[in-house]
Amino acid sequence: MNARDLIDDVAEVLVVPSFTRLGFGLRRRLYTWPDAECSTMAGRTVVLTGPTSGLGREAAGAFARMGARPVLVGRDAGRLERISAELAAETPGIDVVVVVADMSSLVSVRTAADRILEAAPQIDVLVDNAGAMFPTREVTSEGFERTFATMVLGPFVLVSRLLPGLLASPDPRIVAVTSGGMYTQALPLDDLGYERGEYNGARAYARAKRAQVALVREWARRLRGTAVVANAMHPGWANTPGLEASLPGFARLVGPGLRTAAEGVDTMIWLAAAPEARETTGRLFLDRRTRPFDRLPSTRLSRDERRALWDAVVALTGDPDPTPAG
Repeated sequence: MNARDLIDDVAEVLVVPSFTRLGFGLRRRLYTWPDAECSTMAGRTVVLTGPTSGLGREAAGAFARMGARPVLVGRDAGRLERISAELAAETPGIDVVVVVADMSSLVSVRTAADRILEAAPQIDVLVDNAGAMFPTREVTSEGFERTFATMVLGPFVLVSRLLPGLLASPDPRIVAVTSGGMYTQALPLDDLGYERGEYNGARAYARAKRAQVALVREWARRLRGTAVVANAMHPGWANTPGLEASLPGFARLVGPGLRTAAEGVDTMIWLAAAPEARETTGRLFLDRRTRPFDRLPSTRLSRDERRALWDAVVALTGDPDPTPAG
């Protein structure tokens, strides 16, 4: 191990210097990164969920500047149209597709997937960025706990339905935007709907993010014989409207240590665009380096447990297994 990797690893173990702006600045100097936007995305189609604020809005602008064709998927038609107009003004000539979908509704996601494939038969990058934290336990009209539906079931159906478009690309990539909070929670496979115990929105969010990462590992394993690469990344502690709304005390505590949205999406953009980023699949990244999936043994999901989660999610969606030979 060289000195810069050792410094980076020490910062990662200490968490606070890793997840804040300090960690981003440290690694940028240690590794002398080129700008994430230096890679061209001309001619590439990027499907991005949750594009109307925070990290998603920052990423939408970056992809547009890099020449990609953004397909923006969100639940608010008015906000989607506003972002589309802003991108068109910022990057004249860009072709933006907007698709309305509520990621907590499987019916909505299926309809959206059909619309996406009509507009973009070839999909080069799919970024699973949408997320939400709910203060009380809510159940969707389809009978699912809303956090798990929004960040696990909906995205799973979207990836499954868009898989033909990804397989049509010569360089297909899936990028899941997770959270460092997932390190704190185990995932009870017998209580995916959070029906037991006192509900806690932050805990439900972290559990869903742990499930998301476990499924990314399964996607990577099951698609290893194809050109598709699937990775997860977490942005560190970034200053976004979502953080301020859901965890205002934490946002005030970290204060100026919070990363900017641009710093938060750097690794997302790099995973989506950099030639070297397609050499790795099934991993978790922070600041362009792979990181451990677990910090506490009690939160670890074994390979058999990841398979069990996959089977449970397939059963809950009611759709056929997209990788039946997996």
